[in-house]
Amino acid sequence: MRTSSSATSPPPSPAPASAISAVPAALSAVLLVLLAVLVPLSALSAWVDLEIDDTDRYVAAVSPLSSDPAVQATVTDLVTEEAMRRIDLGPLQDTVREFLHETVRSFTTTEAFRDAWDTANRVAHQAVKAALDGDSGQAVTIDLAPVIDQVKQDLVRDGVPFADQIPVERTEITLLGPGQADELRDSFRWLRYCSIWPAVATLVLLVLVVGIATVRGGLRAGLWATAIVGAGFVLGAIVLRVLVTVGRGRVLDEVPSGDRDAAAAVVDALTASLRTTVWWVLAVGAVLLVGAVLARVLLRRGKARADVR
Repeated sequence: MRTSSSATSPPPSPAPASAISAVPAALSAVLLVLLAVLVPLSALSAWVDLEIDDTDRYVAAVSPLSSDPAVQATVTDLVTEEAMRRIDLGPLQDTVREFLHETVRSFTTTEAFRDAWDTANRVAHQAVKAALDGDSGQAVTIDLAPVIDQVKQDLVRDGVPFADQIPVERTEITLLGPGQADELRDSFRWLRYCSIWPAVATLVLLVLVVGIATVRGGLRAGLWATAIVGAGFVLGAIVLRVLVTVGRGRVLDEVPSGDRDAAAAVVDALTASLRTTVWWVLAVGAVLLVGAVLARVLLRRGKARADVR
């Protein structure tokens, strides 16, 4: 009697467990890498679009620096030196210098200085955009001429004899050297083109990953995907913080030592929203990661108890 081939052929061997487990592991690694790139890219491109390119938001970010001691000290020194460079009062030179220095220092605590500082930064924002949009590097500076003009008007009004001799000329605080402007130009253009779309893409990716994992693999798979998303958020927040720190150092490398404290204060003010974003993303990522892991553990324990019964 002829034996059928179906009876003699061995059943197909199941795929190795290692091969099956390698697939979700590889997908998890890909998702982590994507989030490590998309999270900082989303934050940086939105920052450029919503803050650096917007004059009102730029001025609002740096306006509080009118009360910063480092900024006030730098402005006081620069204005005093520039004014005294054109004034020759013989043996009274040092006395007048001290008087003018104290006058300017006192002026930096007034509402008039805050207005002059905002005016100077509104003009400086145009220089920022020009430097990042131009074809060749040029330094980004804040012109203190409005501050000098206001000090001169106050001294003339108070009847100070040498006040009318104070020149109102361009006096600059350097924020970004020409070499750094060249290096940053391409990056800023690329971020400007991206706008808010990386953030939109990130949200869509997260919804799709968690949704598909839940539909295809059930609640435990959805929780695992949520944990990976949380870990990706944490990793992306760390990458963003590193980029902000490294970028700050490189921006300040070309700034003259006399302007560095004030420039650092301006850079910190402009990147404050990015540092806040780091903490928010880190917190959200940690909540998602820890919450999903705890939920999986509780779900497993519940299932084990049900099997025992």
